[in-house]
Amino acid sequence: MTDLDRLAAEKYVLLTTFRKDGRAVPTPVWAVRDGNALAVWTVSDSGKVKRIRRDGRVTVAPCDVRGRPHGEPVPGHAAVSDPAGTRRIRGLLKQKYRMIGRLSLLGSRLRRGESGTVGLRIVLDE
Repeated sequence: MTDLDRLAAEKYVLLTTFRKDGRAVPTPVWAVRDGNALAVWTVSDSGKVKRIRRDGRVTVAPCDVRGRPHGEPVPGHAAVSDPAGTRRIRGLLKQKYRMIGRLSLLGSRLRRGESGTVGLRIVLDE
């Protein structure tokens, strides 16, 4: 099983982005496979989006809902998706997370609007 398969099968992954000074900022997120990449979904103006726009370097590790890792981190590079890519990622999350995913995505859209969230695509380093 590849790192991508293993991480895509997890309910939560710990996405770690890096500040300008190099400090790591870990966040537990939902993740789903998107072709040859791992995809996550987050608030458009979140700190992790700002850090990824500046420097796409990330690590991803399997974790529980509280962000406690239970596997080794895998390095990769993340990029912010365009609106079409974000819609595709939302669809994949709805498939994987079923009812709770649909309700979360709907609540977010009602609260923040369509552009209030964005998809992130993470290509793992081989």
